[in-house]
Amino acid sequence: MSGTAILCSGQGNQNPAMFDLIADEPAAAPIFAAASRELGGRDVRDIVRQGGEAIHGNNVAQLLCCTATLAAWAVISPSVPRPLVIAGYSAGELPAWAVAGLVDAPTAFDLVTQRAALMDDETHQLSGLAAIVGLSRGSIDSLCSTYGLDVAIINGPTHFIVGGGASGIDSALTEARQRGASHAVRLPIQVASHTPALTAASRQFLDVLRERVPADVGVPAGIRLIGGVDGAPVGDTAKGVIRLAAQISTTVNWAACMEACRAARPSHVLELGPGNALARMMSEAAPDIPSRSVADFKSVSGIDQWLATVRRL
Repeated sequence: MSGTAILCSGQGNQNPAMFDLIADEPAAAPIFAAASRELGGRDVRDIVRQGGEAIHGNNVAQLLCCTATLAAWAVISPSVPRPLVIAGYSAGELPAWAVAGLVDAPTAFDLVTQRAALMDDETHQLSGLAAIVGLSRGSIDSLCSTYGLDVAIINGPTHFIVGGGASGIDSALTEARQRGASHAVRLPIQVASHTPALTAASRQFLDVLRERVPADVGVPAGIRLIGGVDGAPVGDTAKGVIRLAAQISTTVNWAACMEACRAARPSHVLELGPGNALARMMSEAAPDIPSRSVADFKSVSGIDQWLATVRRL
């Protein structure tokens, strides 16, 4: 086993302390500056410190998650053992392309901003996502059929994210608890990501990607970039952008992505944050591979020490 699996977080775990670890790191300064330009010059670090609903609105949340990933990567990249296998969860898939070297940071921020805007434009009713844990896929499909929802993300055999109209979600969650779900909660996301409700946004975003991402670029040597919709590797951008755009309105198979990371036999897994949900899921899926998130550490030197330790295992 060798190298590192890098996991890029999606929305949901934004918090006022999400940049504290790297806020003053010189290597992260260009990333924060590029992200702030997308918000009209407002410093993203100030925005997250204020907290509240502002950091969970789709148009800001996707940008903040992209910033967390790329700022953390700018700081720790020199210490991360290669080769790399990289996977991004939901909105984290676009910054995963930047970590893989297929787009630069300013382009990634521009793309994630346009992605969020297209999704918002195609959201015509109160919508969102919810997590349901502890029920079979058959039970989830039944709930979706009854309440007009769709499976948005597959995290495991009994761990699903569903999306759709807010009223349908609330009713489905009530019944899921009655059916014995161990966890059934709304997520702080206001769009029905990865469902057919956003099919038009997928089509429009594909046009944007084809305009902004060179079609003749391949994934660099020593890097395996995993596609979210099926867990298959991205070979070149021309085909990869089709899946990246489709992901907006297509179920994300994160369970397959985790299996692809495990199959690459990395010596360890590192989530770039915010939060540590992906590292925890990976620990459950592959308990033999040490998995942590940058959010677990109190200092950059602590991350470096952990990387040096697992590299020697």
